[in-house]
Amino acid sequence: MPLDPRIKIKSLSHLYEVPPEDERMTVDVFRQIIIEHTPPTCREKMSYNVPFFYGNKGICIIYPAFVPRAGIKTGVLLGFWYGSRLKDVDHYLTRGTNKQIFYKIFSSVEEINEKAIVKLLKEAVRLDEQWVKEIKEPILKPDYAI
Repeated sequence: MPLDPRIKIKSLSHLYEVPPEDERMTVDVFRQIIIEHTPPTCREKMSYNVPFFYGNKGICIIYPAFVPRAGIKTGVLLGFWYGSRLKDVDHYLTRGTNKQIFYKIFSSVEEINEKAIVKLLKEAVRLDEQWVKEIKEPILKPDYAI
């Protein structure tokens, strides 16, 4: 059953209180895989009511069906922010209607292919490392004599 769209999930502990057991377990397995196979420079935060992992830019997102606007009726979506730029030589991900985010939907923990996910994570991290954070130079105002 989808979550009331007015509810905001602000922490991981709250996220684990709400979903059905199968989605909670799938989210937990994904989080463990992602945390274990990304460098310490990658961070996790709650965004759009779901766990979002990023480095210089977005890397991946875990979107359970119970969260409003998930776009799926059941299961858990594992999406890669820049999936369109990944080679994905095994054609593991689905393109869907989004031009940028490629994903795969999992109905149970048993469907998770850790080897394939780790391969995509490594590729996504390499892509993320290519983006250097832009440092904006301060705008210097000229001294005008008044």
